[in-house]
Amino acid sequence: MAENLFQGLPPPATSPSRSSVQHRQEQSLKLNVNKGNNNNARDSPPIPNPALKSALKRPKPPALNQEATAAPEKRIRFKTTTDASETQVIEAMQKIASHIKNPAKFSKASKLAIQLIQAGSVNAGTSIHFFAILEAAMSSPTSCNDASVRADYHALFLAAQETVECLNKKQRNYLATWTIRAVLGNDLLTDDSFVFSKAAGKLKEAISSLPVATEDDDIDEAAALKDETETENAEEQEKKDTSREADVKEELDPFGLDSLIPNTLQKDEMIKGKKDASAKIKKQEEEEENKRFLKSKREALILCLETAVRRYKLPWCQTVIDILVKHAFDNISRFTSRQREAIERLWASIREQNIRRKQGKSVTGKLDMNAFEFLQQKYANEKISIRHSVGGSGDHRAEQWLG
Repeated sequence: MAENLFQGLPPPATSPSRSSVQHRQEQSLKLNVNKGNNNNARDSPPIPNPALKSALKRPKPPALNQEATAAPEKRIRFKTTTDASETQVIEAMQKIASHIKNPAKFSKASKLAIQLIQAGSVNAGTSIHFFAILEAAMSSPTSCNDASVRADYHALFLAAQETVECLNKKQRNYLATWTIRAVLGNDLLTDDSFVFSKAAGKLKEAISSLPVATEDDDIDEAAALKDETETENAEEQEKKDTSREADVKEELDPFGLDSLIPNTLQKDEMIKGKKDASAKIKKQEEEEENKRFLKSKREALILCLETAVRRYKLPWCQTVIDILVKHAFDNISRFTSRQREAIERLWASIREQNIRRKQGKSVTGKLDMNAFEFLQQKYANEKISIRHSVGGSGDHRAEQWLG
């Protein structure tokens, strides 16, 4: 009876712990949840991805896109030039010529004239009207050196050099003399030593290019009268032409024998006589124009010399002016009698001022002094100290320590 009752039986199974039971329950719940989710996923549609901001923008209509690609890009362009007709250009030149005589309006009028040159509006058809602008601007020979319009004159006549090809010989001669006064004369009034020296060199070259003056030039100068207007000159020229034609007829037939000769021979001789008379007239006109050009050029060069000598008070101009006036005096034979007298007066004044400089005197007649001498003279009579120890009451006590 003492034998073990459980002998030969298998060992008892271990009782499941509480933690293992809970673990099994959780796994079974997860399986049920997954199965429910799978069923719901099969039944419901898939959730879309979140949309981007760029996708929310409204697309452009296809018609607008096609027009934008087909049409070129529009750019704003400002029109800097105007296509004016020849009549409009002529009217503008006439208006400029009427206003450019007024010194108050000269600056604006000259700039408009320069714009016409730069636009290429000056040609053979409009050159006469453009020359009228230059002629009106130089109606007064000394106005081009006025300080208020000096720079405008300089710019206008520098730009006018581009129109030389459109002018005839007479107009070119006028432009050359006006350029000497307006450009070269104003360069001699500059404060730049380099520009002043360059202008003096050009003036020397112009003097050297002059021919030697003759007795006829002196006679013409002494008998010169005031310039007449263009209308009067034209009327006189027509009268001269008619009188010369009558003289030619009388010379060809002094005894009235042309009536006995056939008409064909008379016509031939008349044509030859007219050609010879016109050739003589042209030759005389060319000679008169050359004389007038030389006379005006010499006068312009004398004005430039006088302008340079007036600046002799500036120390940096003195050496250049000495050389310039000496060159004019050496070439005095290229000028007329009155002009020679003017050059002699200029050379005499320059020599007198050179002698003063050698004696230690300035151009004004006062003794030259350096900065120390100037301060010495200034402070010798000054009250420098309140205690009257130095230079007090003007007793010249400062002269001892000032030297």
